[in-house]
Formats: sequence, C-alpha cells, structure tokens
Amino acid sequence: MLVELRTLQLKIAAGPAVAASFAEALPARTALSPLAGFFATEVGTLNQVIQLWPYQSAAERESVLARAENLPQWPPAIDEQVIEEQVRLLEPLPFSPPLEPGEFGAIYEIRTYTYGVGFMPEVIERWAEKIPERRKLSPFIGAYRTTTGRRDQLVHIWAYQDAAERQRIRARAIETGAWPPNTHAEGMLLRQENILTTPAAFSPLR
Repeated sequence: MLVELRTLQLKIAAGPAVAASFAEALPARTALSPLAGFFATEVGTLNQVIQLWPYQSAAERESVLARAENLPQWPPAIDEQVIEEQVRLLEPLPFSPPLEPGEFGAIYEIRTYTYGVGFMPEVIERWAEKIPERRKLSPFIGAYRTTTGRRDQLVHIWAYQDAAERQRIRARAIETGAWPPNTHAEGMLLRQENILTTPAAFSPLR
C-alpha cells in the first residue's frame, strides 16, 4: 500500500472556498480511487489543506493520476488560491492499521519526525514495542515512513475529540510509560513537526 499526503498552502482565508470546490469536484475523482482524508490546519502552519489518497501501489497511483487528467470535472478550479503544493509518498509501517473511513474525532494530529540516516529500522522496532499500549488511549490512524524526498521521516496520525482530550491522553501516556518510544538518544531523532487539523464534512476520516 502507498499513501499520498498532499499539502496545499493557500492564500489567507481561502480555505472555505477551496473546500467547497473540492466537494463539488470530488465525485468524479473518487470514481477512480478513494479519498481517505481532507483536513484544514488549525494549529501549526495555518491556511493549509491536507489530503490523504491511498493506493495499492505506485503503479496504480500513476495510472489513476493519468486517467484523472482527462476528467472534465477534475482538478477543482483552485489554482488562484494555492501558493504552493507539496506531495509526500508514504509507506505504512508494519503496525499501522488499515486506512479506512470512520468517525474518530474532531481533531486529527499529524506529526512528522525526522531521524538520522540509517536509524529507521531501529526506530520502527522501538515504535512497534510501544504502539499496542498507546493505541488503547486514543484512535491511531496510522504511521508511515516517507518513500520520496527525505527518506528518514516518520509521519503518524492520531484522532481526538477535542484539544482538552488530547492534552489529557498525552499526559496519561507519559505518566504510565505507554509513550513515547525511546528514540531521543544517540542522535536518532533530529526534528519534530506537528499540526492539528479538522476534517472537512466530506472527509471519509472525520
């Protein structure tokens, strides 16, 4: 499986119009392959929309994108609202659950960790030890490693009902030792980035 994480940086206040354009154009596009999630940033870099598109393989993705170019309804007419676009291709880690539609929370936290070169196998092993207990505390949407660009990044996504629940659960996870994995030492973890997002009404993950 492959997941495309597509981030659009928008002009200020363009988010509602972009979401409306996506909602209108989406049925034609999802006839080719499903959308997993569509989110707007609330904390972190603002005026962004995040899309998650799952594919069975890179070959399927290339085929779908080629076919989508011939759709009269796609892509949505949003070029004037978009400042820049970033695409990352992600591979699910062995303990990542299936990326399936569902109502998991009003807030989705998307975290990106950058590790030193060569540490990823050990990182995955340490994460695998901790994930079973951590996922008992809040919905775990998935964990992925990047396959393009910087290949030592791990992206993980969690859902919460609200910001207060997120704070309570994170405090409890640390207090009980359920989280985090020990990847801070020995120069393993170099950088942490985090955004809190809200799902659109049409997002399969919401």
